[in-house]
Amino acid sequence: MTQRTKNQPITIADKIVQPGERKTINVQIGKLYTHSELTMPVQVWCGRQAGPTLFISAAIHGDELNGVEIIRRLLKVKSLKRLKGTLITVPIVNLHGFINHSRYLPDRRDLNRSFPGSRTGSIAGRLAHTFLNEIVKKSTHGIDLHTGAINRTNLPQIRADLNTPEVKAMAESFGAPVMLNSDLRDGSLRAAAVKMGIPILLYEAGEALRFDEFSIRAGVNGIINVMRHLEMLPASRRQNTSTRKPVIARSSFWIRAPHSGIFRSLAEDGVRVEAKKTLIGVISDPFGESEVEVYSPYSGIIIGQMRLPLVNEGEALYHIARFARSDMVEEKVDEFQEEMQDESKLLYPNEDIPAI
Repeated sequence: MTQRTKNQPITIADKIVQPGERKTINVQIGKLYTHSELTMPVQVWCGRQAGPTLFISAAIHGDELNGVEIIRRLLKVKSLKRLKGTLITVPIVNLHGFINHSRYLPDRRDLNRSFPGSRTGSIAGRLAHTFLNEIVKKSTHGIDLHTGAINRTNLPQIRADLNTPEVKAMAESFGAPVMLNSDLRDGSLRAAAVKMGIPILLYEAGEALRFDEFSIRAGVNGIINVMRHLEMLPASRRQNTSTRKPVIARSSFWIRAPHSGIFRSLAEDGVRVEAKKTLIGVISDPFGESEVEVYSPYSGIIIGQMRLPLVNEGEALYHIARFARSDMVEEKVDEFQEEMQDESKLLYPNEDIPAI
């Protein structure tokens, strides 16, 4: 009989969570000039048996809402009762930005460019310092949830350092249709975590200030897949009949508006485009007398695009990922979309899906 190792308690913001406990903790960040407390809500599940400590964070940019809903649904998954190790969920890292529907903090700084932060710095610096020390340093693995910016979509995708075997294995287990080997950005959470030796994935899907059902379902499934890979949860009893496997993009680039005007997109995210052949958009004047067609200079898959129909010359319109076989990737994206629409495979009750 295999001996089971008991999990250890974890301390977040001087609050101890014992094995078998689930506790919500409001981590104090500071005070606003209104004398109101600025906090960061954290929920900790400490499993009875030992295992990895995984943090899931969302709304580092306060207007990125999909991750908040992903975490809410994740916490409804019944198999979490059999958790090994510890799960730390932080649905709203940037509470001030979240309340104000803003990407930024009161000091107008981007939190995801403020790591590792400072205990005596601005609000952004203090929040980054607290998050790094209270959450990241106490974890063994991490997943950071993001969306595109306002009026910009992202096809569900994983961005990570795929040259690191442990990170690549996590990324493949997540199961998003596309993976990008993404460079680290100075001041980002991912850069700070990598410097500390913590494997971390960045999940990008949907757009700011909007729920996207496809992206949310993919996010919940992906996190559960990673937790099974890390042996924090038991393997699924359902036989996996899917042949879909994530594909690594060779590179990606943006197609920019060749002209100012009213933009009409003719292609959805996940669609394959052929170099200089596939008409993907049109930019015209308000009368339709002058129209400029938009083509891609290279073949690939659309993994993000502008949703606002009013554009200026030089603005980014489409994010295209290049692959060795973009036709095969398009098929995998279609399979993935069909799989996410199958409600029989949901990991949480149907009533938890908003009618939107």
